[in-house]
Amino acid sequence: MKKIVLILGFIYFALNDASAQCRMCNAVAEAQAEEDGSSINTGIIYIMVMPYIILFIVFRKNIFGLLRSLKNRDF
Repeated sequence: MKKIVLILGFIYFALNDASAQCRMCNAVAEAQAEEDGSSINTGIIYIMVMPYIILFIVFRKNIFGLLRSLKNRDF
């Protein structure tokens, strides 16, 4: 019982910190939009794009194989 309470407490505090980060990013984007019209700064775009680049590198053979099979397919 004690372990379950500790785990739930840890999850609660971990999720609370995670939502704070989203609020911080949102506040920065809104403040920047008011200043110069840009809604998202370069750092946030970099963080958003990196997982897609990594997934492309890991699965590039599968992606190109799928494109080749679609190209050679007769309709």
